[in-house]
Amino acid sequence: MTTRSADADTARGRTVGGSRALALLLVITGAAGLLAAWVITIDKFKLLEDPTFKPACSLNPVVSCGNIMTSDQASAFGFPNPMLGLVAYGIVICVGMSMLAGASFRPWYWLTFNAGTLFGVVFCAWLMYQSLYNINSLCLWCSLAWVATIFMFWYVTAHNVREGLLPAPGWLKSFLDEFTWVPPVLHVGVIGMLILTRWWDFWTS
Repeated sequence: MTTRSADADTARGRTVGGSRALALLLVITGAAGLLAAWVITIDKFKLLEDPTFKPACSLNPVVSCGNIMTSDQASAFGFPNPMLGLVAYGIVICVGMSMLAGASFRPWYWLTFNAGTLFGVVFCAWLMYQSLYNINSLCLWCSLAWVATIFMFWYVTAHNVREGLLPAPGWLKSFLDEFTWVPPVLHVGVIGMLILTRWWDFWTS
């Protein structure tokens, strides 16, 4: 009885760390997303001050950040979307830096973090759909944030699967352990193909 109780206490107090590679990936993708959110936020303020302002990334009728920033979808929660990114990507950087310093976290923390990245990747998917098929414009800074979010989501998910924090069959654990890069690369590749086909006539003219 005592041994069983001690084992339960140990399980409840378990902490899980992460590799240096995962920590660096979180810092890099968080910094990329934060940069994108910061630039978009600055341009949004300039656009509010001067409706004739043209963002530097508005290059042509397709690659037009200005069209994205002035759309209703750019304030999905009642405030500019990049403001959410300033907070979210900042948190990702903090987690990565903590891991580089040797921090480990309780399982609930990893699962909560994973849920946050899942929300991010779903939100980015919605924004991508709106951009391609409703707003009919593409923002390069937004695209950078999409890629960063996709990579952090898949790598955090793979980490949680390997550590047994998310239930998965053995073959999936082995696959994600050896080929962690495959899901995010395929995910980004699909988005790239959608962008290519959506404006195929423009790219090839």
